[in-house]
Amino acid sequence: MTIFAVTLRSLRASALCVLAFAALLAFAAPAQAAGEGDKLDAIGHTMDGNYLDFSPMGKVELPRIFLYRDADGALGLDFFGSTLGALESGRYEVVQEAEAVEAQADIAVEGGEVVTGEDAAFGAGEPSAVEMTVTQEVFDYNVYLYSGIARVDGDIVIDFSITRHLILAILAALLLTFVLSSVARRYKRGVGRTEAPRGTLQNMVETFVIYVRDEIARPAIGPKTNKYLPYILTVFFFILTVNLLGLVPFSATATANLTVTAVLAIFTFFVTQFAGTKDYWMHIFNPPGIPWFVKPILIPIEIMGLFIKPFALAVRLFANLTAGHLVILNLIGLIFVVGSIFGTVAGYGTAIPSLLLTLFIYVLEILVAFIQAYVFTLLSAVFIGMAAAEHEHHDEHHIEGTEATALEASSPIVHGNGQPIDTNTVGTETALSPA
Repeated sequence: MTIFAVTLRSLRASALCVLAFAALLAFAAPAQAAGEGDKLDAIGHTMDGNYLDFSPMGKVELPRIFLYRDADGALGLDFFGSTLGALESGRYEVVQEAEAVEAQADIAVEGGEVVTGEDAAFGAGEPSAVEMTVTQEVFDYNVYLYSGIARVDGDIVIDFSITRHLILAILAALLLTFVLSSVARRYKRGVGRTEAPRGTLQNMVETFVIYVRDEIARPAIGPKTNKYLPYILTVFFFILTVNLLGLVPFSATATANLTVTAVLAIFTFFVTQFAGTKDYWMHIFNPPGIPWFVKPILIPIEIMGLFIKPFALAVRLFANLTAGHLVILNLIGLIFVVGSIFGTVAGYGTAIPSLLLTLFIYVLEILVAFIQAYVFTLLSAVFIGMAAAEHEHHDEHHIEGTEATALEASSPIVHGNGQPIDTNTVGTETALSPA
């Protein structure tokens, strides 16, 4: 199989796998937005929600879709253009959290200013019209952004509502489908196969494909690389694109959503298990070379390891992407905190160092976007390679044989299996071929 055929098949499969990611996220991601309280507003950029945040210009609500069961037990489907539309229909009501109720009870107007806590005037008498207006505004703010809603005469079975993290995941999927399909069509016409690749886009995609294949997939998976390369490329391109989209102003980082990273980890889990050989499963349920009385302890640990690995993948990606955005938000918020405590002049004085540090962290986040895509892809390839590896024996030479196999797969020069390994990119393949 030529390098062109492998690359073309990988690009096409990657585009299809990206769409599969988006389809699964359409069912999984909305659950992340439910029940968020007003306390999350300070980090709203990293949180999911049923709205697009263009603050300070405003917020755009997203459609709400519910599969519900009414009081008689019949199932039905409701579609609304926004949360407000669902509430105005009279079929849904707000589910206020204890914190939101307490916050509303603490707000009052005294002397034309809003005061809270012990200074609040509520409870001393009938609230004035101004007090009721302020309270209603705070109530509406919680309703439309964070409070969950419930059906009045039944239950919500599944919330299919669109969230902003889902919007970003679908946008990344569509963008990758367009880019990878267009590059694949070029290879099909011969550009990059019978002649050197042309254009920044094709050269950039080829660089990433060759790097992931030669530096990640082959060393980890070995002879079965071509079988799993489409999935490995899909994971890398999808995570990288979503990470970079999260750095665009007024955007959001879908990989800062644990639901999204969990879906990615679940895909890796199932691919790994389906790639498992007889030897792989024997190491789990009947570890060789282990005393029989140790196996009852070791086998449960091995089984737990099957689930701990994808769990670690999901949490690592989620935590790293969330942490970077929180650092940026904290640095920006430092300006307002210092200004409110020490005065306006101190706030302006803090603005310059805070913004410089924010710019530094922002540039660092670009690096993190690439690193986290690389780490998730590398670990996925390692897990798949461990499951797909074939072992002929289990003795003292087992480790040496495994290391030799990895060396042969990772090095295009040092190998002794007699099988040629492609070392050139698609473009250099044409340039180095004999006339």
